[in-house]
Amino acid sequence: MRQELPSLHNYGVDSMKVVVTPPAFCKSENLKSKLSSIFPNTIYNEKGDYLSESELILFLKDADAAIIGRDPVTKTTLEALPQLKMISKYGVGLDNLDIPSIKEKGVEFVVTTGTNKRSVAELTLSFMLGLCHRTFIGAERIKQGEWIREGGHDLFGKTVGIIGCGNVGKEVVHLLKPFGCVILVCDIEDRSEFCRDQGITQSSFKALAEKSDIMTLHVPLTDLTRDMIDETVLRKMQRTSYLINTSRGSVVNSSALHKALVSGEISGAALDVFCSEPPNDMEFLQLSNLMVTPHIGGNSVEAVEAMGQAAIDNLVAFLKK
Repeated sequence: MRQELPSLHNYGVDSMKVVVTPPAFCKSENLKSKLSSIFPNTIYNEKGDYLSESELILFLKDADAAIIGRDPVTKTTLEALPQLKMISKYGVGLDNLDIPSIKEKGVEFVVTTGTNKRSVAELTLSFMLGLCHRTFIGAERIKQGEWIREGGHDLFGKTVGIIGCGNVGKEVVHLLKPFGCVILVCDIEDRSEFCRDQGITQSSFKALAEKSDIMTLHVPLTDLTRDMIDETVLRKMQRTSYLINTSRGSVVNSSALHKALVSGEISGAALDVFCSEPPNDMEFLQLSNLMVTPHIGGNSVEAVEAMGQAAIDNLVAFLKK
């Protein structure tokens, strides 16, 4: 990136104030070095966590551009920041952003999709293997002094239903190839060409829920997807099936899932995302047939670097316009 400096000086790069909020970006010395070498007047979030709306307004005061992660950018936020000209999105989720208000205010917004797809897809695969082979349950039991040898089932040959076949969903399909799974795909978009190319089946939501041994979610959080997995859907699933969510917490109704896991309506679930983060329902979190991780799907070292580099590249491209 250093070779960009001579040309960027002509665009007022030295005076441009850039603020960066994502904790993972701010902990990466490599990303910080790259960004500050291009934009010397860059301020980093040192809180170690995402910012509330009031904190974000204060932090972005007088900023010309911002790299934003999961902090809430609302109409109120934007009205308090008249100098803000550009938002470069770190990551791919947009549910924390008021996109119509961003457009209305004339703030340029750029996001690069697919930057963390491999990281999320690999975590999804690890959940599938962990649920099938009961590795997480076995690990917890042996730490508690219990020696119970229950090896579960092979993933090979199982029917996997993928809800949402965008960047991550497609990557999951590729990772599953060696496992000989029957793969069903349901998406709001027509994925028939991709399914034909991959030798998999495009399915209705209802058929996928009823037939899948494992159902995995890879959709954005929208009005259409909020609580899409509820009591009705969980009742349609097989009692031996598993549910995986590495997309957004509110896609699954946590109360309905809690009941389904306790009653045995489904065999188990794995969650990397929650309606409220960090979650605090310990009764739910401690269920023996629930695997949980702290929203790490897109947080591998490689994914952090890729998302950060994309955000930097988008800032540079904006300045050159």
